[in-house]
Amino acid sequence: MENQFLVDSEHLSPQALERKHRLETDPASRKNHMEYMPGMEEIKSDVCKNVLEHMTSYDYSKYTSKDVKAALEHENCTIEDFKALLSPAAESFLEQMAQRASLETSKHFGNTVYLFTPLYIANYCENYCVYCGFNCYNHINRMKLSAEQIDKEMKVIADSGMEEILILTGESRAQSDIKYIGEACRLASKYFRMVGLEIYPVNTDEYKYLHECGADYVTVFQETYDTEKYEQLHLWGHKRVWPYRFDAQERALMAGMRGVAFSALLGLSDFRKDALASALHVYFLQRKYPHAEMSLSCPRLRPIINNDKINPLDVHEKQLCQIICAYRIFLPFVGITVSSRESAEFRNGIVRIAATKVSAGVSTGIGDHESKYSGGEPSGMHGDEQFEIDDNRSLDKMYKDIADEGLQPVLNDYLYV
Repeated sequence: MENQFLVDSEHLSPQALERKHRLETDPASRKNHMEYMPGMEEIKSDVCKNVLEHMTSYDYSKYTSKDVKAALEHENCTIEDFKALLSPAAESFLEQMAQRASLETSKHFGNTVYLFTPLYIANYCENYCVYCGFNCYNHINRMKLSAEQIDKEMKVIADSGMEEILILTGESRAQSDIKYIGEACRLASKYFRMVGLEIYPVNTDEYKYLHECGADYVTVFQETYDTEKYEQLHLWGHKRVWPYRFDAQERALMAGMRGVAFSALLGLSDFRKDALASALHVYFLQRKYPHAEMSLSCPRLRPIINNDKINPLDVHEKQLCQIICAYRIFLPFVGITVSSRESAEFRNGIVRIAATKVSAGVSTGIGDHESKYSGGEPSGMHGDEQFEIDDNRSLDKMYKDIADEGLQPVLNDYLYV
């Protein structure tokens, strides 16, 4: 485990401190991360096997400039071409990759860029993920919004003109159960044309219920597809079960969700292998569910409260740009989201090339949108943020900046009949 991820433990009780230390130092004390817990639905999908076979056998050092040139010349990008585009050999072809990615983006998305905002409604969490600000051993202000508070926050956001919202919680069934999340979806449906969820993975019947409550799509971060590294970073809680998390998007599609989004948290492990696995996760599911809308997010690690040393390992803006361009060339129809973890300058540039969706007016804390959007005084009641953001532009500012780039900002283009 990387020491840079560990958080301050001074606030813990002796019993909690002892258990935390045991989890960190004694792998035998941890649950098998590949074994399902009671109540977890197992769907026996073949997608996982296909993804892992490609990822584990991927030797990116073998690819040469010749392979990269051939990949860029092919009209349709194969898996082998994609592997070449993710390799170190492709770094010197970044300009050519950007030109090809821009062409594909224009062909399939025109000059549009979609805007949304996230709303964290609770930050309670039962998992010990050592890199996350919400983890159960991190001493932060915890908060769960009431239905009245959720409604108020959503109205503030909707009044700004935003039409798409992403509802997020910490991973705690005890504090944020399915009925609570479902009620948030019903409230969101009053204000927004499109409602997304980024919550703990659930079973098919629960995704079906949330869809009936108004949710349109589901985002799940696999964090890392490297099962050994995953085991080292997720020491406690339901999130520790790697295969249950992997199959979450497929369960959501089986439940009737219109779309799903995928991501690795770049910088946790070998970013080239994680980028390969993320895209292949989409690639193989797209063939099983051709009707579904699918998208990729491209987040890098960011510092968290009580640990400002957390940053992506070896994933700099140049590497991130390479990954995003490779995604677009390999999966031309897939939406690509770049979050406020990245700088305004980077996001302004990447939307001209390959990204099709960005967040605006972002807060990763709980209960502070009224002061953020309306300029009022903070209520004094808030929950701490999951991670630091880099781009804190408002919706109006983001809209103007996108338009100034010669692009068309879009708040929603779905028609409901």
